[in-house]
Amino acid sequence: MEPSKMIDLITDVTYTERPLPFSIYSAKDEQVMKNVPIVNPLLIVVLGGQKSLGSVSEHLCASGQFVFLSDNPNVHMRNLPNPSHYFALVIEFERQDFTELSHVTNSQNTDSYYIGDVSHELNESLYQFIEFARWAPKELWSLRRKELLHVLSLAGHSDILGMVSNHKVSQKLHHIISLQPEKDLSLDTLCDELAMSESTLRRRLKSEGTSVQEIKDQVKLGLGLHLLQTTHLPISIISERCGYLSQSRFSNRFKTRFGLTPSDLRKTKLADLSESLTASE
Repeated sequence: MEPSKMIDLITDVTYTERPLPFSIYSAKDEQVMKNVPIVNPLLIVVLGGQKSLGSVSEHLCASGQFVFLSDNPNVHMRNLPNPSHYFALVIEFERQDFTELSHVTNSQNTDSYYIGDVSHELNESLYQFIEFARWAPKELWSLRRKELLHVLSLAGHSDILGMVSNHKVSQKLHHIISLQPEKDLSLDTLCDELAMSESTLRRRLKSEGTSVQEIKDQVKLGLGLHLLQTTHLPISIISERCGYLSQSRFSNRFKTRFGLTPSDLRKTKLADLSESLTASE
């Protein structure tokens, strides 16, 4: 399927106003973002423009390619309109989606991302995944995500399966905080949820190179980044959903982490997905 037809289908399905098992990131101007937190594995399929990854040695993912991202707290990326827009399909996986495929690879892959070409088989599976979103309840989403992983593995991309870690305390903590991002959960509450002492939690997080506050920032600011990219909600509402009573504080923390303000990012977006259809014709 041509990228323009895929975008047309995505736009049509998106306007159904129901929960969807995918997101859309778009831009009419270049987006430069540093320290983007990736917690759950992500499959990003570029349908227009290019995605650049890395701050020193850049790796480009062009239209017609995909990038698989594993957990990493600080991914530097640029979304590059080429020639007139950037458009990407984003599918977030859960770690249990990978359990049935653990036998495919026995090696641990320490790479933070993997770039590959979208094969005919993967393209058809993505088309079915999007069509499936028209009617499927959330309880069935995992089945189709697992199908995509099978297709990727059979197409020679089984290396991605070794990039997924399941045993980090930071990931468990991220999940707990993400259930209530608008709240500032106390350390005692988090320790109770994890069934461990404060000293043990701090020690485990230190061994993983992070801290409670860092994970809170990842959750809240990562959610803000996602909502700015995928919704038209006012920034004031987004800041509240991320647990910031002050929009200015949210904006300051956002800029400190990502290198641009929420307003700057919002200005780069396509105002409407139909713009990408016009640009691709």
